[in-house]
Amino acid sequence: MSADQPEPDKAALSPAAPSPVFADRRRVSQDERRAAILAAALDVFSTHGFAAARLDDVAQKAGVAKGTLYLYFPDKEALFEQLLTSLASPVLGRLEALSAAEHLSADVVLGEIIDLFQSQVLGTPRERILRLIIAEGPRFPRIAQLYHRDIISKGRQLLRKIVERGYERGELANNALAKFPQLFFAPVMVAVIWNALFGAFDPLDIRGMLEQHKRLMLGPDTREKRP
Repeated sequence: MSADQPEPDKAALSPAAPSPVFADRRRVSQDERRAAILAAALDVFSTHGFAAARLDDVAQKAGVAKGTLYLYFPDKEALFEQLLTSLASPVLGRLEALSAAEHLSADVVLGEIIDLFQSQVLGTPRERILRLIIAEGPRFPRIAQLYHRDIISKGRQLLRKIVERGYERGELANNALAKFPQLFFAPVMVAVIWNALFGAFDPLDIRGMLEQHKRLMLGPDTREKRP
């Protein structure tokens, strides 16, 4: 190279790093693709069951190649586990926030949780997954174990925290719900099973049942502040 020639710009010769805009677009695209796979998995799992569900069907419904699906989820069990997590996280997050709201009385918090189940579980994709767990759990214990570990056990711990705090404050007459939190969740399970078996010809008044459950468990008006 002659002295008259400028030295090449080394930065210009090196591979260009992705621009922030391109990186953001790629990340959004990846997130959208992952969300599409999870939405397709929900349809396939809830329609065919865990055993009969095929990753080929999930990929086709999501509009991606099967190889692309494996970039996100290594196998069917991992896909199902992530589906559970994605559906449960918003509800568990709300439960955690309610359990941390120490300024609210226990009856108000428990009433809010019942309302949460009604609006965010029943009649939503979460109910479809719960039906799948009930139907397939006995044949595939690993599915039931995943659901129990990641969702049921966490929800039960949060409920116990709320009930024990309310009992210590004198806001609840007893701590039976801390000992048997299944009593609190029972109407949701009844509603899911009833809808699956009899809903087509004998629909259940879920809203009315949950309201009566609230009254039986917490008193006639869970939102009325005590003097």
